[in-house]
Amino acid sequence: MIKSTVAAVLVAGMSVVGGSVAFASDRGTADEATAMLDKAVAHYASAGADQALKDFTASDKGWQDRDLYVFCFDEAGTTVAHGANGKLIGKNLSKLKDADGKAFVMDLVSAGKSGGGWVDYRWPNPVSKKIEQKSSVVKPAGDHICGVGIYK
Repeated sequence: MIKSTVAAVLVAGMSVVGGSVAFASDRGTADEATAMLDKAVAHYASAGADQALKDFTASDKGWQDRDLYVFCFDEAGTTVAHGANGKLIGKNLSKLKDADGKAFVMDLVSAGKSGGGWVDYRWPNPVSKKIEQKSSVVKPAGDHICGVGIYK
């Protein structure tokens, strides 16, 4: 009886640990987001703006990984690339507010124009389909500001 109880507890514990590891791997990390952004900025420099922006939005070019994707804005807050929602291309999002009423797009643009950094806001997760806390790292890329975000 004791052996079967101990075995059941061990199996349950391993299931919980294994499940949390699987869940954790479904989400990108800050380091992965930064690495993807660095790679995107390098691609922008080598391929040119037009090709890079098309590549970042295309689903078959490798710029989406789980909940990580590249997005880019011009300095006015108009979307020029978006790896999770191509319908946003050409839309000015400068006044778009997150779930808490924060007009975050211009915060992203400002951070990028200042050389780069992280911005926090709440945004729909394309994987979970829920509003979640998000942090995005942004950098300038030519005449644009590009970023990659993580959901927390």
